[in-house]
Amino acid sequence: MSTFSTTLFSGKRFAVVGLGKNGLPAALALRAMGADVVAWDDNPTSREAPELAASSGTGSLDVRDPAAAPFLFDALVLSPGIPHHLPKPHPIAALAIEAGVPIISDVELLFQAVRASGSRARFVGITGTNGKSTTTALLAYILEVAEIPVAAGANLGPAALSLPLLPDDGIYVLEMSSYMLERLATVRFDMAVMLNLSADHLDRHGSMAGYGTAKRAVFNRQQAGDLAVIGIDDPGSRTMQKWLTGRPAQVIRISGLHRPLETGSALPGKHNAQNAAAATAVARFLGVNDEIIAAGLYTYPGLPHRQQRIATIEGITFINDSKATNAEATERALVCYDRMIWIAGGMAKEGGIDPLWHLFHRVVRVLLIGRDAAILAETLTRMAIPFDVVGTLEAAVPAAFAAAKAANASVVLLSPACASWDQFTGYDQRGDRFAELVRSLDHSSGAQDHDAGAT
Repeated sequence: MSTFSTTLFSGKRFAVVGLGKNGLPAALALRAMGADVVAWDDNPTSREAPELAASSGTGSLDVRDPAAAPFLFDALVLSPGIPHHLPKPHPIAALAIEAGVPIISDVELLFQAVRASGSRARFVGITGTNGKSTTTALLAYILEVAEIPVAAGANLGPAALSLPLLPDDGIYVLEMSSYMLERLATVRFDMAVMLNLSADHLDRHGSMAGYGTAKRAVFNRQQAGDLAVIGIDDPGSRTMQKWLTGRPAQVIRISGLHRPLETGSALPGKHNAQNAAAATAVARFLGVNDEIIAAGLYTYPGLPHRQQRIATIEGITFINDSKATNAEATERALVCYDRMIWIAGGMAKEGGIDPLWHLFHRVVRVLLIGRDAAILAETLTRMAIPFDVVGTLEAAVPAAFAAAKAANASVVLLSPACASWDQFTGYDQRGDRFAELVRSLDHSSGAQDHDAGAT
């Protein structure tokens, strides 16, 4: 692994808008590669990041609104969460469209930088409504066990342009959101994975058809000799796999009903069987033998906030599944436990928790937090499921502990089925706060902490 040349993008001029976890690294990396960069964020605090003031590389970096001058750029690098089309384009995106300036993601620039550096390292793109983070991390872990040069990131931290330059035999394993996929121009994934498809981000894509089209872009520009892995456990994915038929890449269909190899405790449930099948298919395609793949599947430690076991206190296990921001993701946790206290709520997605009705018999009591607790409460009332609206995690954790002891339930599960932005900066902060509160409970009974987790 090495760094990119400080003159790689000399003579190029980029506008970078949105200085969060993707945009700030993109602006700094582009400057370090010799580009001239105008960086901007609508939030004044983000514009004051100390890293922006430091100098590196041969390029320049100006922190100012790119709309204040003629919009003359080679590309606009727009952070994934900022819309360029629906529900309403950001004003700077509208300017770029009017000026004919391409709107791209940092993944596009990583691909261009790798190829401009002369490296033939291969790219894996992994997407799907759920499971893509675990599949990305799991595949990267298996490749590390196989001693193959690998770098993983994009939607699953670190940002794409924070990744190193890999040699010809290296593999980039990139988690791709629909927001990122709709801003690719030249990227070709030698190996592309689409796990599953269910309703999400419809405000951004307009409809399920629009969302599916964005996800399908992971297979764009594939050639003969490439690999396309597609899940077949849901209607949307089955429709997409029919579209793949006749395209040049080799197609492998995967299902959560079949585990190709045994997995360890960090990969419970049918959904993780699908994740493991996807990672196995790609690893085999890369020539990794089953013995090494099996070792990776068995020893994979898991990711935070995805069915992460925080602690067991007086026989009650507290599980952090904060990454479950929609009903389908929460379903994958609910099926793993027979009797639980469930903490849910936040900013509800379309349909709320109605799709989970068939699993409510596993739930002893629900504690509701966040902005849309009343919406979720309507569903629970209709289904005659006991619940309390407690408002915050600070109230929910001790209440859940008490309820679990009273009902002889062995699990307290935080799996919100909702976005977190009403009370937190993201699902990770929500999960971290849950873990803090659990660990602050009375451990006088000799509880044991556990840090292994899974998606």
